[in-house]
Amino acid sequence: MTSRRPLAARLLRSFVLVVMAWLALSWLVVLVLRFVPPWTSAVMMERQAGALIHGEKDFHLQHRWVPWSQVPPYVPLAMVAGEDQKFPFHHGFDFDSIQDAVDAADEGRRLRGASTISQQTAKNLFLWNGRSFVRKGLEAYFTVLIELTWPKQRILEVYMNIAELGDGVYGVGAASDAFFHVPPARLSAAQAARLAAVLPSPRRFHADRPTAYVQSRANWIQQQMAQLGGPAYLQSRAPSRDPRHR
Repeated sequence: MTSRRPLAARLLRSFVLVVMAWLALSWLVVLVLRFVPPWTSAVMMERQAGALIHGEKDFHLQHRWVPWSQVPPYVPLAMVAGEDQKFPFHHGFDFDSIQDAVDAADEGRRLRGASTISQQTAKNLFLWNGRSFVRKGLEAYFTVLIELTWPKQRILEVYMNIAELGDGVYGVGAASDAFFHVPPARLSAAQAARLAAVLPSPRRFHADRPTAYVQSRANWIQQQMAQLGGPAYLQSRAPSRDPRHR
């Protein structure tokens, strides 16, 4: 019995050291990515691997990093207007939307997404698609790290560069080339709204060939962009009014 105690203690110590090392490494990676553009993301690698496994010979992943300064201000604004209007004010989690989603599920209504842009950035950059509790727990962990380490502008900059905006098309740089044949700096407000409009299902919808639903949603996003006050909304520090929601 006594011989087992030192072994158990050593195993526990080793486990604690491994966990601490992982926590330190994960934070270091997040810290580095505050300043260094990520060259890929976990979701991109997952999509590439899936294409290889399923023999999609014509699949070609498109991604090109574009700095914040080279994108019109209404591009990130469109994503905020369409996906997460409380983005400038929350700390990674929109608890009101989470409660609304829980209430909707309890009442048997269609399950609604409640992920913020910060959560989506954490998932897209570091994790995989899916709904397991493990993934959601890791998503929450990386969301906290990102919110503590990056300014809001950096979160939006990374998000708009790694979000899937078409099948195999990631980020506004690749999307502006693929769908509108213009550099990101020349995207119009209407085009930015159409890119944001496909985000719920970018492999089903097309920014360059919008369905009636996508065009209607894009029009709604443009209205929200105006009602939020335009690009100045992203420089806000305290809300002057409650943001409108979908």
